[in-house]
Amino acid sequence: MSSILRAIQLCLSLFLPFSLAAQFPNILLDTAVPGEYPPCEPSIAINLADTDNIVGAAILDKAYVTKDGGKNWETVRLTSPYGVFGDPCVISDTKGNFYYFHLADPSGKGRSEEGWLDRIVSQKSVDGGLSWDKGTFMGHHPPKDQDKEWAAVDLRNDHIYATWTQFDNYGDTSPDCESNILFARSKNRNKKWQFSNPINQKSGDCIDDDDTTEGAVPTVGPNGEVYVSWALRDTLFFNRSLNKGKTWLEEELVAAVQEEGWALDIPGIFRANGMPVTVCDVSDGSNRGTIYINYADQSKGTDDTDIWLIKSTDKGNTWSTPTRVNDDAPNKHQFFSWMTIDQSTGYLYVVFYDRRAYDDIQTDVYLAFSKDGGETFTNVKISETPFVPTDKAFFGDYTHIAAHNGIICPIWTRMDEGKTSVLPTVIQQKDLEK
Repeated sequence: MSSILRAIQLCLSLFLPFSLAAQFPNILLDTAVPGEYPPCEPSIAINLADTDNIVGAAILDKAYVTKDGGKNWETVRLTSPYGVFGDPCVISDTKGNFYYFHLADPSGKGRSEEGWLDRIVSQKSVDGGLSWDKGTFMGHHPPKDQDKEWAAVDLRNDHIYATWTQFDNYGDTSPDCESNILFARSKNRNKKWQFSNPINQKSGDCIDDDDTTEGAVPTVGPNGEVYVSWALRDTLFFNRSLNKGKTWLEEELVAAVQEEGWALDIPGIFRANGMPVTVCDVSDGSNRGTIYINYADQSKGTDDTDIWLIKSTDKGNTWSTPTRVNDDAPNKHQFFSWMTIDQSTGYLYVVFYDRRAYDDIQTDVYLAFSKDGGETFTNVKISETPFVPTDKAFFGDYTHIAAHNGIICPIWTRMDEGKTSVLPTVIQQKDLEK
C-alpha cells in the first residue's frame, strides 16, 4: 500500500504548479494582448519608507502597485498632457513618494508627429503609486529629440537627478547629426527642473547604435556627488559633479574599454545592448563612497557575452580591472544586466539573462550578489522556467532591479511564442543564502 501511495503522490506532484515549489516565485504582472503595445522594458522601485509598497512599470504607460509585499498587485495607466511614451524609470524618495520618468508624446500620435520625444517627463505619486500627477518636464529643446532617460535620488535631501540622450534628430544618418548626454536636477521633489545641459565633450551620431552616446545612468555619492557613466563606440565614459550638478569635469574620463561596442548581437533577440549602470555605496559599511559600473560585452567573442563590474574608490579617477559577474563556463551568453545596491548593507545585486544551461536560445534569468564590494559574486537562478525568444518581435532594451533593507526585487521581460510578459520576484537576502 505504501508504494501505491508514493506513486499517487508522485503523480500529483507532476500536476502541481511549478511556482509552488519554486525557490523564488515569479509574479506575472502583465502579458501581451491584441491591440495594445506589448509590455517590456520594465522598471521597479521599493518605497524607501515602506518596503511592502513596491511599484513596477512597463511600456508604454503602465504602473503595477503592491502594498502587501508582492502578494497582490493593481495595474494603473498613466496619462499626461505631455504624453506617456515608454522608457519607464521608477524611483522612490525617502518620504515614500514615487517618481515615474518616461518619454513624451504630446500629440498622442507617436512617430508620425514632430513633437514626439520633445522632452523628458516625470510624474509623481504621493499615494504609493495608485495615482499620479500630470507631471513636469525637462530637456524641452525642439526640434531635438530626448530619449533613454534615467534618474536617481540623493538620500540626504531628496534632490533628484536625471540624465538622458539628446538627439539632434533621432535616427538621422547625416554625419553632422549629433547625440549628447544631458543632465537635469530637481531640488523640490519634481516641482521644477534646472539645467538640462550637456555633460559630455565627445558627441555621438543619431543612428542609435554603437556610435551613439547612450545609456547614461546617474548615481549620488555620500556627500551629494553626482556620478554618471555612458557608452560610446568601444568606450565607457564617466563624468562627475561635486556641486550637485552645477559644474562637471571639462572632459569626461575613460572608465573602461567595451570590446565591440555596446550594441550586442544576441541570437533570438531583436536588439540588445550592454550599456553601463552606475551605483555608489552610501551605506555605513567599509565600501562607503565606492562607485561601481556594471555592463556587458563580447570581449571573449561574439558567442560569449559576459557581465562585468568595475569600481573606483577615488571618485572615478581610476578604475579596477573588470570582474566577471557570471560564474559559468565560457562560450555562453549572459546579457541585459542591471545593477543596484542595498544602501542598508552595501550589498550589490545584478540581474541578467543567462543561457549557461543550454546549447540553444533557451533563456533563464539569474541574480548575482556580492557582499564584499564586488570582489566575488554568488549566482542564483531566479526564473522558474526558461523561455525561447524570437528576433521577429521587440523584446525591449533593459531589465531592472531594486533593493532596500534586505528586500530585493528584480523585474524582467520574458517571451513565449513571440508574446512578451513582465515578471518580478520579491526576495529576502536571507533566502538567497539558504
